Amino acid sequence: MSDLQRYILEEWAEDYRDGRLSRREFLRRTVLMAGGTALAVPVLQSLGVTTSVDEVSAASGAPAPQVAQAAGVTVPPTDPALESAGMISYAAGGVAVQAYLSRPKGAGPFPAVVVIHENRGLLEHFKDVTRRLAKLGYVALAVDLASGEGGTERHATDLAQVTAILGRTPPERMAEFLTAGVRHLQGQPYVRRDRIGATGYCFGGGMTWRLATAAPDLRAAVPYYGSHPPLSDVPKIKAAVLAIYAGEDQRINAGIPAIREALQKAGVVHDIVIVPNADHAFFNDTGARYVAAAARAAWERTTAWFERYLKG
Repeated sequence: MSDLQRYILEEWAEDYRDGRLSRREFLRRTVLMAGGTALAVPVLQSLGVTTSVDEVSAASGAPAPQVAQAAGVTVPPTDPALESAGMISYAAGGVAVQAYLSRPKGAGPFPAVVVIHENRGLLEHFKDVTRRLAKLGYVALAVDLASGEGGTERHATDLAQVTAILGRTPPERMAEFLTAGVRHLQGQPYVRRDRIGATGYCFGGGMTWRLATAAPDLRAAVPYYGSHPPLSDVPKIKAAVLAIYAGEDQRINAGIPAIREALQKAGVVHDIVIVPNADHAFFNDTGARYVAAAARAAWERTTAWFERYLKG
């Protein structure tokens, strides 16, 4: 099991213990991630959850809960400040990677930002984040990391399937999708090829760290409450990193001392911000943990960081 799979499972377990996820749905999702009932039982035991093969088997056959996705639109695609906003595709290792691209009005060239989604895939919220950035003068590209198995839209009726796809896709493969996204942006005449940044949330925060270690051309990175990359890879980071954490997110915050020390030793330009009175996923205004004041404060820091390192 990869560290990112473990990260996702621990997040589900936390949601289950806090009452945000039913036991049956938690077991069903674990079966999807583990790859079968027999494999799920020891995984659950490792998470401190006692169960039986019969219970897990019954849960695995349960239908996916039908939960309406909030629209999450703050900047519509028709906003007059935007040249365009919509789905595109580009090639990466034999895969047609799906992505959502938003452009500011005008010929440019503009700095650009890669946006990386949470573990449920490329939902409307992340498309909206690209439009927010475009309205501020950035070309923004939200990459669908489930593209290797058809993309988020193909599995929209059961987003746990998307999460399982992300869990079983090697992190290096997803980093390849993202670095190809950087190259795609660099090849556009309306993009400043030497001014590319990235930001991501939860699972996407972890992948923002991974992208920073894999893309030496990346100039700025803002991971939100993401698990840090292998510490041995930190010296590869050339981007200026603003790492944003939630004050009440104890599981992720446990890794802060190690990543801080690694960044300092490697001489990486960085700042670490812990936002008080907020928990994991506080930025997502379509989610149950959204905290408006914390999201506004984090967004102001994010845009100021990009202003300094991508526009400056």
